Amino acid sequence: MNNFIKLVGNELGKIYIRKSTWAMYIIIAVLVIGGAALSYSFVDTGEEYQGDDWREVMQQENEEIMSEMENAESQSGFNVAMNPMQLEKNNFHLENDIQPTGYGTWQYVLENQGLLSIVSLLTIIVAAGIVTHEFKWGTIKLLLIRPISRSKILLSKFTAVIIFALVTLLFLLVSSWLTGAAFFGIEGWNPSVVMQQGGEYVLVEVGSEIITEYGLGMVNLVMMTTFAFMISIVFRNSSLAIGTAIFLMLAGNTVVGIFNQYDWAKYILFANTDLSQYTNNFGPPIEGMTMGFSISVLVVYFVIFMVLSWLVFTKRDVAGS
Repeated sequence: MNNFIKLVGNELGKIYIRKSTWAMYIIIAVLVIGGAALSYSFVDTGEEYQGDDWREVMQQENEEIMSEMENAESQSGFNVAMNPMQLEKNNFHLENDIQPTGYGTWQYVLENQGLLSIVSLLTIIVAAGIVTHEFKWGTIKLLLIRPISRSKILLSKFTAVIIFALVTLLFLLVSSWLTGAAFFGIEGWNPSVVMQQGGEYVLVEVGSEIITEYGLGMVNLVMMTTFAFMISIVFRNSSLAIGTAIFLMLAGNTVVGIFNQYDWAKYILFANTDLSQYTNNFGPPIEGMTMGFSISVLVVYFVIFMVLSWLVFTKRDVAGS
């Protein structure tokens, strides 16, 4: 066990000694700070609802929305299209006597869940190169001459990649929270906000939503990372692994949409990686799919990817590498 921990630490050292790794964190920080600056300029922080007269303010807003809806035929734009949803949300606040929570750092962290795709991209790059670079640079021989099994070496590399993903996710969370606090302030330690879930508005705790959204996002991250890891080992080509993983990550939903009329399409990997489809109001892409079904399919794919990686890595001759 001690040897394995040292192997993982060695692999993490290789990852974090590279300037490209720190450039990845700089990219995330720039996106987080830039997003906050844009939000600060354009997002409604809800300050008008923070007084004791918030009901009167919201009722007046409803009257303005209804007036716009009556004249909707002569108007167009995003705001007009969103008016029915905003009216429904306002009525939920009024009917349940729930004063809106001002926009703050926790809601900014929740909105940055979309940046998990960037974390996935960066982790895929690391996963695709962690084995292929050893062959490219010839350092794989130095690893294999040690009295350590190939299986343990492979597992240590995969573990290091997953730890990198978790650290990068933590960096995204912390940087988002600190940036949001600087721009918008802290709206309490676990504020409750009204959100749409399952086609209706409900009052939810932002903290639990952050855990849920980021947790479900990690599932897609781990699966695409494992896929890139496997491709890079089988074909010993990091560029192919990165390109294939990124393409499928972006085009996966399109592929599922093309074949969703067939029952077998529900077994496609990308029909199951987004588990948030079971918690939002959109539902799964194919009828009959459930959360348990998708988890089972993902487990099978994960095992296949790891077994293929293990078989190729442990049997490959590196004498000519």
